[in-house]
Amino acid sequence: MKSRQNRVVLCFAWYDESQWELLCTLVPDRGELDETYDQWQQSANRAIRMIESNGYKVRRVAVDVSALAAWCRDHDRPISGEARAEYVAQLVQRSDKGT
Repeated sequence: MKSRQNRVVLCFAWYDESQWELLCTLVPDRGELDETYDQWQQSANRAIRMIESNGYKVRRVAVDVSALAAWCRDHDRPISGEARAEYVAQLVQRSDKGT
């Protein structure tokens, strides 16, 4: 029987450099983000390695920040960490359903 970790896939919002820079101009929690894209990428990769070392699989989910911003407007939400996580979860649900 598979362990729980082997069945669970954790999703991680992933940005290319231009998307990350756009995100930084829009978020209310800018101070909680890394100073530069390179720092963010190093932190993100470190977090992913840590998660994977605990036996979980990680799925990087590419985020289009303009689509994220539109989703937040439609849902009357700030582009906060919580909203970004919810948006990524919905992206994954839709892609897993094939829609």
